[in-house]
Amino acid sequence: MKQKYFFIVALFAMVLGVTTSCDDMLETESDRQIFDPALDQKTDSMFFTLGILKGVQQAIDQYVLVNEMRGDLTATNTYTETDLQELANFSAKVTNKYDSAYIYYRIINNCNYFIAHRDTSLRTGSRNVSMPEYVQAHSIRAWAYMQLAKTYGSVPFYTEPVTNISEANAVREHKDLVGIRDALVADMEKYSGYGVPTYGSISAGSTNSGSSKTVTSSKMMFPIDVVLGDLYLETGEYEKAAKHYFSYLVAQRRRAYEFFLTPYTNTSSRQMQNLPNDMPRSFSGDGFWEDIFTSTSDIVTYVPMAVNRLRGTVTDLPRLFGYDYYSTEASSSRSTVMYLLERQIDGSEPYNNLASAQTYFYVPTSATTDNIVKTTDAVGDLRRLATFQYVTKNDSSFNVMVKYNNANIPVCRYTTVYLRLAEAINRMGYPDAAFAILKDGINRDLSTDTTYIKAETQQMLRTTIPFFSTENIEIFADNVGIHSYGSGHTQGTFTPYQMDTIVGMKIKELQTLYGITPLYTKADTINAVEDLICDEYALELAFEGYRFGDLCRLARHKNNPGAFDPNYGANFGGTWLSRKLAFKHPVVDLSQEANWYLPFSK
Repeated sequence: MKQKYFFIVALFAMVLGVTTSCDDMLETESDRQIFDPALDQKTDSMFFTLGILKGVQQAIDQYVLVNEMRGDLTATNTYTETDLQELANFSAKVTNKYDSAYIYYRIINNCNYFIAHRDTSLRTGSRNVSMPEYVQAHSIRAWAYMQLAKTYGSVPFYTEPVTNISEANAVREHKDLVGIRDALVADMEKYSGYGVPTYGSISAGSTNSGSSKTVTSSKMMFPIDVVLGDLYLETGEYEKAAKHYFSYLVAQRRRAYEFFLTPYTNTSSRQMQNLPNDMPRSFSGDGFWEDIFTSTSDIVTYVPMAVNRLRGTVTDLPRLFGYDYYSTEASSSRSTVMYLLERQIDGSEPYNNLASAQTYFYVPTSATTDNIVKTTDAVGDLRRLATFQYVTKNDSSFNVMVKYNNANIPVCRYTTVYLRLAEAINRMGYPDAAFAILKDGINRDLSTDTTYIKAETQQMLRTTIPFFSTENIEIFADNVGIHSYGSGHTQGTFTPYQMDTIVGMKIKELQTLYGITPLYTKADTINAVEDLICDEYALELAFEGYRFGDLCRLARHKNNPGAFDPNYGANFGGTWLSRKLAFKHPVVDLSQEANWYLPFSK
């Protein structure tokens, strides 16, 4: 058995306890993980889980770049390397360095091994010491398989650990997203509600600027209910998806926080000009939106990368977006040295246009009540201005995307969960509840609202997805709308941001772009709200590794037989996706789903 285990270490490099150095931030300090596969000691779970997470570290750059370069929010420039350009115009071949299924199968094989061999009966008193990690292995394995299927379509599937060459070369059944869901969810559903493992804080060492970096271990984990929700959402099981997202939010007692942005924050670097004199200069709320990328306040799962190669796996993402996190220059000059004119990824024109087209809603300083809301078209959605830092270097001024400046890669945020919940609820047939997540937040005040929340929706929110139940209503009493994070005062009846108005504008936009003849049915409303959610994904989650996967999932929703009135056409989703990406001049026809996938490369 030990000889077989060496095959994984030496041949497949799939046992991730083999670290880059003894100072690796995910070093387990256990030879047992590498040389003894029994997994029958209480400490083995932690050691092996940290090894699995090291595999996630090694996959994360590819995960982000494959999704963002093929999405509509990024653009290439004269500095962009060939492999990234090929992703962007859909010409990538198996030789592309970002086309590797192996990085995910490495994670999967370790999860398979842990699931197959872990003794789940070990206890400390009444506490089962192995179950949190055992559930986590199921969760991470499902996440890795989802990334494979979203990238390649139908992929080789196995749940037994590969421990020798003949097993590795065996012909295996292929599964797509639906097949993966059907194969995995029965076991995963048993563990719905389980919390994630936590090992306290992990030191990642000191950065080149001298600041220390600490990792919150529980935030590195993949909650089982979020992953289940994603599996169901990807495959059109909308109610099941919504229930798992909601279960997670209830378990965390997590409302949508009132993050806010003020146009007067850091005005010189963001080049804010022509602001109305009566726009308020201070706001009340839970914190500044941009701070969520330097803390874990909104983080469900993130992949913190090492401060240097001696401390573990590093990331190229800050550099590609224009920030030299690993600069060794003197700290006194870091304010200019760390920004790279030779950045390789820019925000696209469609992204900038979308943000600029948003209306910022505010209560003027002269108002005596909150019942007076004005608008300004000069500002747009402020999340773009917080996402891109305006800098000058070598007499050149440019914008640098700052979400990865601390070398932490968000995989899921609480806001992500709320937006995916909105997507699922919309497809369940409740577009008013989905819009509420954007506008007001599903909160206590909305439980008696009759302005746009229909009676059947109120009932659904008391029973099926019970935000308004007696047990839950106080948890979500102060929920706020996600769109307010960057566009100001969207809550209530005194703002122009109202469902009939905003949805009506989106329907007209879709009519112009796609030549449809809307009948203003519920199907039209669902389609329009889905596009508003798509826009919100862009404004809130841009460049975080979701975008192409989100577009493909929404296109599949739109292609669902019988989903819409006949005048949308049988391949409306493909047409919709193709038009969004036309500015990239793809070399393939993206209206056809077969062209959404990369060539499978081991």
